[in-house]
Amino acid sequence: MKNSTPFYTILMPCLNETETLAACIRKAKQSLNDLDIQGEVLIADNGSTDGSQELARSLGARVVDIPQKGYGWALRGGIEASAGQFIIMADSDDSYDFSKLRPFVEKLQAGYELVMGCRMPWGGGTVLPGAMPWKHFWIGNPALTFIGKMFFHSPCNDFHCGLRGFTKAAYLEMDLRTTGMELASEMVIKATLQDMKITEVPITLHPDGRSRPPHLRSWRDGWRHLRFMLLFSPDWIFFLPASLGFIGALAGITLGYFGSVSILGARLTVGTQIVSLFLFLISYMCLSAWFLAKLYGQSAGLFRTRGLINLFIPFFTLEKGLFLGLSFIGLGLAVFITSFWKWFQADFGAVPIAPNISAIAMAMTFIAAGINTLLTSFSAGIITLPRSKIIRTLSQPSENK
Repeated sequence: MKNSTPFYTILMPCLNETETLAACIRKAKQSLNDLDIQGEVLIADNGSTDGSQELARSLGARVVDIPQKGYGWALRGGIEASAGQFIIMADSDDSYDFSKLRPFVEKLQAGYELVMGCRMPWGGGTVLPGAMPWKHFWIGNPALTFIGKMFFHSPCNDFHCGLRGFTKAAYLEMDLRTTGMELASEMVIKATLQDMKITEVPITLHPDGRSRPPHLRSWRDGWRHLRFMLLFSPDWIFFLPASLGFIGALAGITLGYFGSVSILGARLTVGTQIVSLFLFLISYMCLSAWFLAKLYGQSAGLFRTRGLINLFIPFFTLEKGLFLGLSFIGLGLAVFITSFWKWFQADFGAVPIAPNISAIAMAMTFIAAGINTLLTSFSAGIITLPRSKIIRTLSQPSENK
């Protein structure tokens, strides 16, 4: 007698999979029976034209049609249509063995919110000969998994394994947005950033059972994964370069000021100061971009902000930003006017060239930083505007239609 709860959904995205779909459905049903659990096999069909829908229904699976094209759309549509409290998903190409789902069920029942399969040997998994192209095995998966671990501190050794289980409550909390292959990355990243309970179980990857080429496009889809990771990592693409830039700029400005320091035979003088001021300005712009990215991420619910940025976000107001920007501009103008006054006192004659150029460069840097601060403050103000009423108004159908 099967337990009344919990209820499981075994989900398969599908696009013209008649060669392998039947085997996948039979194995999934076998798992439900062997594990003595209630559940459904759900096919998220993404526009098949080979009769996959009819085949799935004839084998007792439920089919939901997803009109929007894309792997992410298919999975999101299937998950949202699922009846299960727990969902286990995998591709319907027979590369994942749906008859061996016991480890996923056990981990989910133990309280884990995301259970990842691991195909890679360094995580205990197995890739059978011919199951994975060499460039995926040696380059793509290791590189993207390394980035995922480094950027997000993910515990997963196989960031893009297609066989995974999760609770529907966790999925709703993740609020996934992507529509393509990068959905696999988004799920792991958001689960990690939201401190969900994540674990990994070793699995075996089998050769694709289809005679046609896979839907996956290595370089295009690999770039989409990497692109998503970068966009979700403002600390790495903005804050880290800004920090290193500020250190380099401070060192260059200081050494250039003394004018007697030589490195590898090159004397550091006013030219070093000017280059360092330019580096300072670039670093300040990176810091502004980091602040906006973090602010937008928190405002839009894309990720939770942590660490240093939490000291700035509660403190920020448009008025404080404008005050800071105008202060920078005022300081720059003061330095510029002082330099001009020295020239005026010399009856517009000769003045020491190096100090004057250095001062003007510093003045222009402060003015540019001030303008950047003003623009950043207005942008941040727009980001933090309440949007719920606006969105609700725009989403309501017009009575005149």
